[in-house]
Amino acid sequence: MSPAQGGADAVDAGPAVPGPHSGGRLTEPLSKVLGTRTAQSLGKLGLATVGDLLRHYPRRYGSPGEMTPIRDLRVGEHVTVMAQVRSATTRPMRNRGGAMLEAVVTDGQDSLRLTFFAKRMGVLRMHEDKLRAGRTGLFTGTVGEYRGERQLTHPDYLIVGVDAADEDEAVLEASRPIPIYPSAAGVPTWRIGRAVRTVLDPLAPEDVTDPVPQEILERHGHVGLLDAWRGVHVPETDEDWRAGRKRLVFEEALVLQSALARRRAAHDAHRTVPRPGRSGGALDAFDSELPWPLTGAQVRAGEQIGADLSADTPMLRLLQGDVGSGKTLVALRAMLQVVDSGGQAALLAPTEVLAAQHLRTLRAMLGALAEAGTLGGDARGTRIALLTGSQGAAARRQALADAASGAAGIVVGTHALLSETVQFADLGLVVVDEQHRFGVEQRDALRTRGEHPPHTLVMTATPIPRTVAMTVFGDLETTVLDERPAGRAEVVTHVVPAGNRAWLDRVWARVAEEVSAGRRAYVVCPRIDEDDSADAADPDSPEAGADDLADDGMLPLDGDAAAAKSTQRAPLAAATQVARMLAARPELEGVGVGLLHGRMSAEDKDAAMSAFSSGRTPVLVSTTVIEVGVDVPEASAMVVLDAQHFGISQLHQLRGRIGRGGLPGVCLLVTSADEGSVAEERLTAVAGTTDGFALADKDVELRREGDVLGSAQSGGRNSLRLLRVVRDAKVIAQAREDAKALVAADPRLTAHPALGLAIDEFLGEDREQFLERG
Repeated sequence: MSPAQGGADAVDAGPAVPGPHSGGRLTEPLSKVLGTRTAQSLGKLGLATVGDLLRHYPRRYGSPGEMTPIRDLRVGEHVTVMAQVRSATTRPMRNRGGAMLEAVVTDGQDSLRLTFFAKRMGVLRMHEDKLRAGRTGLFTGTVGEYRGERQLTHPDYLIVGVDAADEDEAVLEASRPIPIYPSAAGVPTWRIGRAVRTVLDPLAPEDVTDPVPQEILERHGHVGLLDAWRGVHVPETDEDWRAGRKRLVFEEALVLQSALARRRAAHDAHRTVPRPGRSGGALDAFDSELPWPLTGAQVRAGEQIGADLSADTPMLRLLQGDVGSGKTLVALRAMLQVVDSGGQAALLAPTEVLAAQHLRTLRAMLGALAEAGTLGGDARGTRIALLTGSQGAAARRQALADAASGAAGIVVGTHALLSETVQFADLGLVVVDEQHRFGVEQRDALRTRGEHPPHTLVMTATPIPRTVAMTVFGDLETTVLDERPAGRAEVVTHVVPAGNRAWLDRVWARVAEEVSAGRRAYVVCPRIDEDDSADAADPDSPEAGADDLADDGMLPLDGDAAAAKSTQRAPLAAATQVARMLAARPELEGVGVGLLHGRMSAEDKDAAMSAFSSGRTPVLVSTTVIEVGVDVPEASAMVVLDAQHFGISQLHQLRGRIGRGGLPGVCLLVTSADEGSVAEERLTAVAGTTDGFALADKDVELRREGDVLGSAQSGGRNSLRLLRVVRDAKVIAQAREDAKALVAADPRLTAHPALGLAIDEFLGEDREQFLERG
């Protein structure tokens, strides 16, 4: 094939694929194989070697009978559309000189306009001749809009059955599946396909080392790697690419699960100090004073964790549960077991607000057991120290001394705990809260302290689908809390259009009603003040990934419907501005409005939370600094402004801050998301259920998973290409069993060097370290 736009072959002339050499053909730079110009264009897609190009898989396959739904195209998208030409006409331009060609293509229902401009009419004749009515083509470009119609200006295109080297190729091309690749401007899908053929056709089996052991391929009926590449890149039939993709999906799963199994085996080879607890200690005393019974899930979790702590293999366990499932209580009981064994526990929290909240919660739950050695304290207990970056010198010295001497059996802190100046008498357990907020090096700073590695309990407040946990946390044992303790009230959630003034007025009236009933209300904003950008507005907020953000349209705080429909983007709601606006609203006259965000000092944050908890400021305008862990029983209402800016799990966690004290809650998601958008679907999902695990599944579905290994954290450019953790759950489970068997028999994979090399190359050192989630 050759492109119809640009006047050059898909691959510029360059040297042929070289023969075998020490590095292998797959490591050859594309510049040597395809030529400098083509290699530079493919470099826009992050493709540098032959292996990179062969692993750049088609995202879908087309055929002349299957058109792309044109109505789904979004303005601003870079797209490849398969459509049929309806008409093409060339005419001179009166006002500016030159000529213009206008073509219309259709999917059978909707149409898309193609526009080409040239200085002379003759230049456009070639296009007019190829764009004949009835022909089918692939059209690539950025979707624009002119006079209400979607269009592509100067699109790159290929006409099926016409742009071929000869008649035989044209017949074959028109009858087989057409690979459609992820592409970029200037690098259309057919140019990628031509480049792939150039490097793939000369390859022989001896040029390709298969990372999947032959016996596993035979056991599951998979084709070899070279045949898989030929199947996905040059399929003769749909069955070809399906068989190739099936094998490549399994390969990704096996490489990933082998990396996890190898890491787990290395971890299990270490020995640590068992922490079995003791009869009549702090844990027994705590359990005897509990005002409510543990749920069945909490009992099971306690038994699993207790058994792990009693062993000489360091525990590496993930504790997850829905909002309000009682994770903190389970973690506290584990910490008390370690204290009863003569050791210490460190609780690592991602923010100062959450660290301070943990301190208050633990002290409230322990009572006298948290005051050992003081007047009125229980001798069976211990003391709790707090260590944060903004502490005063005297408080910090005392906390450091209590940790180093062992007087504090439990030390709660932020990143400040990781400092080399922090020493422990006998660190036996590290509890990492919201582990995704910490890098590997940060977690290792505690795990590698002392002669023996401590046990590790990783907590996440975001429910994770089983298949995601199996993929991302495959080297951790997993404990799930799937029961809600008694006393948690239901929370009703509604989506409120920002452009409806009457509805927005009702939002603030509802807040006033909750306050007048003696309750509290949160108002959550995505930014701190008007000068902030939408991203990373709050240092205490999670960094918003691309998958979390969607059509961050305007939010007119006064409910101006006309403004809401403006095509101009308005700034996202800012906490400082909203606080001033609420203080001036007549419904909230005389009501204290507080402000909380990540740039405030620790003292100011504590003061803001104290004023909110006590009711002095019953309305708290905040950023997502309150997302996790903040516990105010009287809080019954939450308004999230510009809710389309947040992801499903983040909204679910925010909503979890209300209804915690037995009071029914109401959560109002104010949004300017477009009807039918992914953002609207996210909000509708959150409003439709309070089941965090159901929302987690929906979240993965809407995100299309992306890179579940977290490329931003690992720094690597490789990612899962075809494997999908929900769709491919059975494949992952199968690969996990194969990987366990391989690593059990050969921990270093010396008998399978290709698999070991694939782990090193595909995951990379940084990415494999990221898999160590403990």
